[in-house]
Amino acid sequence: MKRLVVLLVCLAYGAMPICGQELEQEYPSSTLPADSIVEEIVGIIPESLDSDIDSLLHSWHVQYFTKREDYCHDDEENVYFPDSVYASRLASLPRIIPMPYNNVVRDCIDLYTERRRNLVRYMLGMADYYFPIIEEVLDKHGLPIELKYLAVVESALNPVALSRVGACGLWQFMLPTGKQYGLTINSLVDDRRDPVKATEAACAYFKDMYAIYKDWSLVMASYNCGPGNVNKAIKRSGGKTNFWDIFPYLPKETRSYVPLFIAANYVMNYYCDHNLCPLETNLPLATDTIHVNKMLHLQQVSEVLQVDLEQLRALNPQYKRDIVPGNTGDAVLKLPASDTYAFVDKEDSIYQYRVEEFLPSYLVTISGGSTSGVATREQVTHIVLKNENIYTIANRYGVTPQEIKKWNRLSSNRLARGKRLKLYVDNGGVYLSVKNAQKEKTASASPAQKAEKKDGYIAHKVRSGESLYSIASKYPGVSAQTLKQANNLSDSKIIPGQVLKIPVG
Repeated sequence: MKRLVVLLVCLAYGAMPICGQELEQEYPSSTLPADSIVEEIVGIIPESLDSDIDSLLHSWHVQYFTKREDYCHDDEENVYFPDSVYASRLASLPRIIPMPYNNVVRDCIDLYTERRRNLVRYMLGMADYYFPIIEEVLDKHGLPIELKYLAVVESALNPVALSRVGACGLWQFMLPTGKQYGLTINSLVDDRRDPVKATEAACAYFKDMYAIYKDWSLVMASYNCGPGNVNKAIKRSGGKTNFWDIFPYLPKETRSYVPLFIAANYVMNYYCDHNLCPLETNLPLATDTIHVNKMLHLQQVSEVLQVDLEQLRALNPQYKRDIVPGNTGDAVLKLPASDTYAFVDKEDSIYQYRVEEFLPSYLVTISGGSTSGVATREQVTHIVLKNENIYTIANRYGVTPQEIKKWNRLSSNRLARGKRLKLYVDNGGVYLSVKNAQKEKTASASPAQKAEKKDGYIAHKVRSGESLYSIASKYPGVSAQTLKQANNLSDSKIIPGQVLKIPVG
């Protein structure tokens, strides 16, 4: 029926005899026949598009949405157009990244405009809030602004999205990769859920991969499946470096990745033509950032300033347990702009408000608020609950599935309900028991105290999970850029065991 409607529309446009020929000539896509490409991609739907839509639409951040009444016509029926219209619309989008049109892209557009219409409404509403944040970071790094639509494919613009394998946030970083690119991930904080910091990390990855491939489609493919799989596909194709030429050699889920990115660009710009309207967010677009230098609970802010707690969570999704660990380093709190002056005026009252209730005694400050070099690993026991798996548990505690297996001598990823797991978690320096705090404080020394100084430099041996950014933060006055220059590094990549020179003095 769908194809018949398209045929009738094409006849109405008077373009039916040449429609296919024009597309074949203007938009070459692959050496594979179009039908075989479609067969390859059928059924490969990303997890972000296969989520429980009803659950998502009732989650905490969506309560600030209201239906737009006068923006455009909204209907449950999609509107079909001939291929020439889709191709023309894609071609007219301002972009640097090539966006060819073919049957695979058409099927991905249909997925958004037919089977996931409610999700598209949700994403359009979230885009009002998140796209300006993402665009600012992309522009700062001189990257194509249309890369913002990759977050649509990755997470459906759900800031707290968590995949079955532990990828998290708008950009769906795995824990090791997130830490490699400077994101803090521990029991209290997960920067993968921070839209600004996660986008900064994504930009660093994009730049690293573009330096290798010089092709944005391959950069996006590597973001999905890793550069190793892209390199294998290039080799198996005989050295070809066009996405559509290496298409059949990529992992199945990656074959749909670039087409879905192109389809996201289309639907997020032409949604009105398909009788789709955004949900309008009531989240405050005017916000300001407060630097917090003491431990703080979001509910303290909520009750003193009379700001809705759920709104604070929506604005600060990186704080997993509603605790802002300002006593361990620079921490920020995002507030509606209208409430920032009230925070400054009542700051002392906020910190003291019901502090013993919201911040129990086992949350302690180490070294006068500095945790540089202090051991922050704490042994905890976790009992596996119903519907939990090794990936969700790893994400909750800021560790990797491999570490959980090693600590508990597990031979597989399977976990039985009720099983007791021994975990050693990085608590960010604040989630320590009083019993162990002083012991860890005196037993540990900062990297600068332990390292040997030679000719104005300190030697630092890279440990697993460290990045240039996390290393730089341990040494006063040192930045990631300083480390790159001191060690003649062309990019931000470092490996465990590598010895870096840290300029001091």
